[in-house]
Parts: sequence; structure tokens; C-alpha cells
Amino acid sequence: MIPLRDLNPSSRPPVVGYTLIVLNVLVFFVEISLEQQLPAFLKAFGFIPARLTSALGSGDLLEAVLPLFTSMFLHGGWLHLIGNMWTLFIFGDNVEDSLGHGRFLLFYLAAGVLAGLSQFATAPFSRIPIVGASGAIAGVMGAYFFLFPGARVLTLIPILFFLVIEVPAYVFLGFWFFLQFYSGTASLAGGKAAGVAFWAHVGGFLAGVLLLLVMAPEKFREAWSRRVSRT
Repeated sequence: MIPLRDLNPSSRPPVVGYTLIVLNVLVFFVEISLEQQLPAFLKAFGFIPARLTSALGSGDLLEAVLPLFTSMFLHGGWLHLIGNMWTLFIFGDNVEDSLGHGRFLLFYLAAGVLAGLSQFATAPFSRIPIVGASGAIAGVMGAYFFLFPGARVLTLIPILFFLVIEVPAYVFLGFWFFLQFYSGTASLAGGKAAGVAFWAHVGGFLAGVLLLLVMAPEKFREAWSRRVSRT
């Protein structure tokens, strides 16, 4: 399922969301310009779990922890970048509207870090650089799932032909989360490293709900009260 847009207008421009999109695009152009130096660049600024594992033993954490932040602004290709930025564009504005600009930025970065640590927990000795904003964006999706479960999402379903339907956010995001969890579990059961950081997606999504509770308890309570009142 490919989200086209949500039918959930926000009351103010998502300044932070737009800025994050611009920064990610600019960094991607830097990546393209590096050409032969790109692998070394990704190794330096991508998050490598084995590097953090080694640092935990030596106590030299800065070089290993900093990529948890820088890796959020790196992408492995045009489709990777466009998919992430489009998802942030669709779901980020309402979450930013709820949290406010400052809290949303902190929320986004914290979700990205927790997503990276979730992937680290499943493969602490991996030497493959993890790049992409999808862990942080999964946190945004988790918050959206909790705050706006009934919002309608215009969705493209490419099955033999293109079908466009409206589905509730809880259906779209719940199905997405299930796919990430299933794929992550399958990769662990198969004993092979997956090309996608599924557990960063799972951890980021759950972190989004947890961070909402910690950083915006009033929004969490409002959303919970609305849910309880309908039952």
C-alpha cells in the first residue's frame, strides 16, 4: 500500500517537517557528488552496530554514538529518499501540529535514535552501515497512529491494476507495522541480515507512542480519553 495523502488538515505549516525534508534532500545531493568517496562517507556517518559494540567495551562512545544522529539524514538511493520524505510529508504535519515545532524536532531525533538502538539490539555485531530517516519517520507514524487513528488515508494499492481507496489511519499504519514486524522476525529466523532495517522500523514506531507519553502527556491523555469515550 502506498499512501497518497491523508484527509486530516493541520492548523499551521509544518516548518520543522519541511526543514527536515530540505536537509535530507541537500545531504543526498552531497552523497551523489562524492561518487567514489561515497562508501567511505557512509561508513563514517552511517550507524554501524559493531562500532557501538566495540565502543561500549572501550568507553570511547562519541564516534560510535554520533552516527545515530547523522545516519538519519543519509539515504541509499532516490527511491529510499523519496519514499521516506513522502511519508514524512503526509504524516508529519499533524504530529508537528499537535506537539509544536520545538517538541516535534526533539521527538523526531529521539525516535530516530531509539529506532537505531532497536536495530542494534537485534544485530550488535553487524558491520553494515545503517542509513535512512525511516526509523525517525516510523516514530512519527506511531504517534499518528495513536493520535489520529480514524483519519482517512488515500491509498494506492498496485495489485494487477491501480486501485485507490480511503482507509482509516489505524488500518494503514497497523498493516505497515505488522509487515515490519513479520519481516523482521522472518529475517531473524532465517539467520541472515536483511537489506532493510526492519527492527529500526518496529522500534521507531513503538518509540513514537512512548515518546508521545513522555514528551506530550497532555496529548497522550486527550487521545486516550477520546478512545475510551468511544467504547
